[in-house]
Amino acid sequence: MMKKTSAIITTALLLAGLLAGCGSKNNGSDAATESTLKDGKYDPPITITISKQQDENAGKYINGESLNNNVMTQWGEENLGIKIETTLLGGDWSQYNTKLRLGLTGTEQLPDVMPVYDTALLNDMIQSGRVKEITEDIKKYMPDRLKEIYKQFPTTFTPVVQDGKVYGMAISPNLTEGEVMLIRQDWLDKLNLKAPTNIDEFEKVIAAFTNDDPDGNGKKDTYGFDFSGKDGYNTGWVSDAVMIFSAYTGKHLPGKWLEEDGKLTYGSVADGNKEALAKLRDWYSKGYLNKELATKAAWDALADFTEGKAGIIIGRPWLYGSIKDVEKNVKGAKVNAYPTINAINGDKTYQSAQLNDGVFMFNKDFNNMEAFFLYYDKLYDVAFGTGDFKYGYAQGYDYDIVNDQVTFDSKKFNNPIDEVQGVGKMLFTKNTPSVDGTGKSFYDLANGSKADNGVLMRSDAADQTTKDGYVISYENRDVLLPDAFNGAPTKTMQTSWAQLQTTEIEMFTKIIYSNEPLEAYDDFVKKWYEKGGTQITDEVNDWYVNASKIDVMANMGLK
Repeated sequence: MMKKTSAIITTALLLAGLLAGCGSKNNGSDAATESTLKDGKYDPPITITISKQQDENAGKYINGESLNNNVMTQWGEENLGIKIETTLLGGDWSQYNTKLRLGLTGTEQLPDVMPVYDTALLNDMIQSGRVKEITEDIKKYMPDRLKEIYKQFPTTFTPVVQDGKVYGMAISPNLTEGEVMLIRQDWLDKLNLKAPTNIDEFEKVIAAFTNDDPDGNGKKDTYGFDFSGKDGYNTGWVSDAVMIFSAYTGKHLPGKWLEEDGKLTYGSVADGNKEALAKLRDWYSKGYLNKELATKAAWDALADFTEGKAGIIIGRPWLYGSIKDVEKNVKGAKVNAYPTINAINGDKTYQSAQLNDGVFMFNKDFNNMEAFFLYYDKLYDVAFGTGDFKYGYAQGYDYDIVNDQVTFDSKKFNNPIDEVQGVGKMLFTKNTPSVDGTGKSFYDLANGSKADNGVLMRSDAADQTTKDGYVISYENRDVLLPDAFNGAPTKTMQTSWAQLQTTEIEMFTKIIYSNEPLEAYDDFVKKWYEKGGTQITDEVNDWYVNASKIDVMANMGLK
């Protein structure tokens, strides 16, 4: 993992001081409201308005429920006296960003709570003066349980700290799971092969999956390695090819910044990329890769695997749930999870890590932060298997109790439904809060722990391939590398970064397709530095150094 630096240490000290006064006591809201908090419930109920990016959950409500009237909004009002009302809704990431930006620049009222997923927009919101500085609110209202979680991830505050003031907080900070190889086990068995552990073995397997008729239909209609190249060569979650780059570049991953010895460098121009491109170029020319990889977005690439055309795909352990239909579509198909291969020097290959999915920002006029923290902390019951959400958020939605037995199989519910409802996506967190990240619950179960709480029971209910994947994830959590740069776009990034990224993806693809010679990579690196890369690297390092110099503790009066 990356070395600790003065920037990280300082941020950690900032957070420790910031949270030093946190507690679970409710000392009364600053709000000018007649509502009173009594025994954990507001009377009369208060309303918190939110913005939401909700593409994953659109149209998936049951029992006549809707965006602002569903099992979770009802729970909040009945149990906490808190109404959650979505007043700004966006579909995909881009549409949501556009709507939030329009709201920011307009004159209409912004929602109270605004999840933000883009660092450029984060900075613009801070500069607008329309978001709340929350240092004192965190000190007064953040419960102890949340305090302990946020202490573990101090760098998630970096994008929202300016001039010693805190303008937001990470959404459910948590080191997410690592990636695994999902491989057609029936193809390995038929061809008398073992799962690959290094680049040479990987090449042997994907060559056989392409040339040796693994599906037995007498046609050359299969290939070895399925991944996406449309949006870059390091998706970080599904249909990923970063393993091949890391085999040659180590910790220097395409599209990400790495800190070594106090300096940040950009992975796509690091030594080893040329060799990785040469290998992918060779494999592409031999038909080992999906021919349309440049036009396949991450989710689109799954189709070939699900249809039985490809033998290996890489993604987080839950990816099995999205591709397991191949076992229904193709007679005899079986998919198993394996660790990613080792690098050419024998070390493990590395992966991008995600520490949070966006940050919460708050309307500067929002004065019910105590209520926000009360609600937010309760949502974490599902992560710990405690309180109202011991087994899940809602009986009959994401779990049920049938004949005194808890079940997570929706078809066995008392009122069966086609699939478990994504209740966590009805929240303002967009995804269910977790502290299990890399898969410790699965690891504990595999090593003899009994499923005696809600978290372990839910993990124990997963299929075996998913379980295996999470155990692999947990055992290899040391390969996960958070991006060392998570600040707002620098001055030169604002004018040059989009073009540099487009050129990068296009050049990598052209080399893999043999539309450019391998030597074109050297020219790309030279031009990358000339057309803004040098200045951007300097600016990113200035940001990194300056972050360590700001005496945030003193500015906040916490020394």
